[in-house]
Amino acid sequence: MNVENRTIFEGDNLYVLRGLDADTIDLIYLDPPFNSNRTFEASTESEAAGAAFKDSWTPNDLESAWHGELAEKAPDLYHAISTTEFTHGKSMKAYLIMMGIRMLEMYRILKPTGTIYLHCDDNASHYLKMMMDGIFGKDNFRNEIVWQRAVTSKGNLKKRLARDSDLILRYSKSNDFVWNPDAVTIPYDMKDLDEKTKRQYYYVEPGTGRLVSHTSITAQIQDPDSHLTYEVMGVTRTWRWAESRMLEEIEAGRVVQTRPGNVPRYKRYLDEQKGKTLNNIWVDIPNLTARNKERIGYPTQKPIALLERIIRASSNPGDIVLDPFCGCATTCIAAERLQRHWIGIDLSPKSFRLTKLRLEQHGIIKNIIHRKGNPELYDQERTDKHILFGLQEGRCNGCQTVSAFRNMAIDHIVVNSKGGVNTPDNLQLLCKACKLVNVPKPKDLGLLKR
Repeated sequence: MNVENRTIFEGDNLYVLRGLDADTIDLIYLDPPFNSNRTFEASTESEAAGAAFKDSWTPNDLESAWHGELAEKAPDLYHAISTTEFTHGKSMKAYLIMMGIRMLEMYRILKPTGTIYLHCDDNASHYLKMMMDGIFGKDNFRNEIVWQRAVTSKGNLKKRLARDSDLILRYSKSNDFVWNPDAVTIPYDMKDLDEKTKRQYYYVEPGTGRLVSHTSITAQIQDPDSHLTYEVMGVTRTWRWAESRMLEEIEAGRVVQTRPGNVPRYKRYLDEQKGKTLNNIWVDIPNLTARNKERIGYPTQKPIALLERIIRASSNPGDIVLDPFCGCATTCIAAERLQRHWIGIDLSPKSFRLTKLRLEQHGIIKNIIHRKGNPELYDQERTDKHILFGLQEGRCNGCQTVSAFRNMAIDHIVVNSKGGVNTPDNLQLLCKACKLVNVPKPKDLGLLKR
């Protein structure tokens, strides 16, 4: 890995991602903008004061070259994204191009055993899943996790149901991925047991109030000649345990006989059991409120418990966790607490200061590294063809027909023989058909932004 542990990058994550080695990251969690058409800003009284971002997208928010880069590397995906302009408008297309060009890099740097979790909401979740299917493959889709942020509905319910949940799309890079099922097992809630558990643990132990199940300890096949056949509390049976183990359990008070002559049974407490395995709907981790000690005022801050569950489930101690939209660094804090290595990326310099502050709040005094993402190092990704493709929105500048990136060619608007110069303002992309004929000078494209 070519980046040190505990590094926070400040800058556009695209250029940082392009600088990371391939197949080196074990787990990626990202909580990117949701295309919510809102502006988020931290309270001036909070520790996150000054943190703000705009979550609305137009073609002007994109680098023109991103169109061409995406169309060249993933032409089918670019075509699918382009169709969203007709169903949802240019804002969604711009948002998905911004996400798609970065998601290709995340796929590249993720290990074959790695997993990615994309946090979103219903503004764009269906389009993002289409994008993820195109990059990671539909067979590597693992879960759509529904995280219920609040337990009570709020807002105007006259025209719609309350929107109290987020979605988390989980994909792996292959079938050989890290998965720790114990991470999604939670203790039983005594107030909300399912019917099967209620039937099994129906007895409340006097004095302790603990729910108890009396479980059989006899063997299924009775064998008089077996060394496991002996007498216990006046009852002779073939037991599942050797006599020495039986005596230990009796002494510990775990083997009980409800009345003389009854077959002794093993006493099992519900609060000692492994717990309940979660499904894809998570309702046990509420969103942060102003009263939560961990809340620092960052407008889209997520609970540490949510990130710890994800990190436990899809990584092991010592693995590398990446958050390319790390914000107030909840992922980094959770990874540190769980003995994982981590890297964070954010546009705002505030992210580094918040990471340092929050580590100290949790009693973790570690040196963290602050680095700048340097776009100049990766200009080789951008060519005139990429930029022109974006400026022309994938259309031939002659017939205005949408054409694949590979079928477009650079042409001079005014040819050199007629005084045209070899500068960006004199270049256009034409399809193969228009390239063969004399195309009149089109509407001026304007200066190319580099």
